[in-house]
Parts: sequence; structure tokens; C-alpha cells
Amino acid sequence: MLTNVMRSRLASEAMNQRVLIVEDEFLIALDVAETVEGMGLQVAGFASGRKHAMTLGAHADIALVDVNLSDGRTGPEIGRELAQEYGVTVIFMTGNPEDVEDGVDGPLGVLTKPVMPEVVERTIDYAIANRLGGMAVVPRELRVFPQSRH
Repeated sequence: MLTNVMRSRLASEAMNQRVLIVEDEFLIALDVAETVEGMGLQVAGFASGRKHAMTLGAHADIALVDVNLSDGRTGPEIGRELAQEYGVTVIFMTGNPEDVEDGVDGPLGVLTKPVMPEVVERTIDYAIANRLGGMAVVPRELRVFPQSRH
């Protein structure tokens, strides 16, 4: 019975996760938002650069962050700050994974664009489980940073 109660609580908490999309390509951001909402999750907001991302950080649980944004290559710094200042679980989504290949303190990992919607779903499921102490399989497309970083 306790297991069912815990599972139910985890499921309830999982559905309350808010996802911030930090992406300067509008159509990509909309596609990701559609996937997030299709999972029954809420989009915490959209940001195309550092200033707006940091404003929205307090309202997010998970963030999908591109590396190169409208204000330059600010993604790695945004990811680090969101993780460290707000406790956001950050996943980079970039066409330039080599820009974060050594990992960044705080973020969970990196996906290489283009990313299919089902990969976004599996990655968000993994991020939620990671946040809430649940179990989930790491998507093969996600390069997880060393555990000491988050």
C-alpha cells in the first residue's frame, strides 16, 4: 500500500513539473512546447537569451537550453545559473554538443539537435525521475554529465 501511495505522489509531482524552453529558433521552441504540453506538462515560458531565461528561472523545474542563443553563446552559463541558483534540472539541446562536451557544473546532460519529439519525451521523463528520486532509463541520445556536476 505504501508503495502505491508513493507512486501516486510521484506521479502527481511529475505532472506538476514546469518546463522552460530556452531557444532562439521560434519554430523549434514551438515544436518542443507542443511535445511538453502533449505530455500533460506546463511550459513555464520561452526565452531566446540570458536575461529573459534568468527572469523565468524561478518559475521552472526543468529547462531545455540551446547553447547558441540570440545574445551569443550564453547557453552554458544560463544552464549553470539555472541549476545552481534555482535548482532547475537543465538539459542542453544543441547542434553543437562539443561546446559542452566537458560538461557544465549543474546541468544534467546534452542532446544533439535535431531531436525527435519522442526523444524529448523520454529525456523529460528521465529528468523528472532524476529530480524526484524515481527510476528511469537514460535515453540513449542523452549524454549525461558526470554525477558530481548536479
